[in-house]
Amino acid sequence: MSEQGNGADNGAAAGEGTGPRLQVVAQYVRDLSFENPGAPGNVQGRPQIDFGVDLQARRMENEQFEVELKLRVSAKAEERPIFLLELVYAGMFALHNIAEDLLEKTLLIEGPTLLFPFARRIVADAIRDGGMPPLMIEPIDFAGLYQAKQAELQQARGSVQPQTA
Repeated sequence: MSEQGNGADNGAAAGEGTGPRLQVVAQYVRDLSFENPGAPGNVQGRPQIDFGVDLQARRMENEQFEVELKLRVSAKAEERPIFLLELVYAGMFALHNIAEDLLEKTLLIEGPTLLFPFARRIVADAIRDGGMPPLMIEPIDFAGLYQAKQAELQQARGSVQPQTA
């Protein structure tokens, strides 16, 4: 009688090392701040919502990388602050078979795309728990953000002309 596996391990071993892969190692809340000066007063009408996104990526040990997705949401009604939420949601990623010149692009597009649904839920829950209707943030085009940032950097580099004597 010969030993035969179910094929699951063989497929994973055979597939390993062949193509680029991004593996989520961990994800976590790095920092969460919620200020609610408008409580317990009810907000009449729709408050003005300001929303900001920032991304950071850095190399850690053992070919792992940390990506931070920073979200900032503030609401005002008639120039009165209603709430301010700041969230830094991070993930640890292992990248396999990804060229060095594609690391930044992969981390700043694919990393936040994987983290965003979890961060979105934390934002909605915190705002709801603060006594307001939950804020459902629209999906973010991280590829578009990355391309816009790269274009901005290129433009900044192009506007700095070398000085000749």
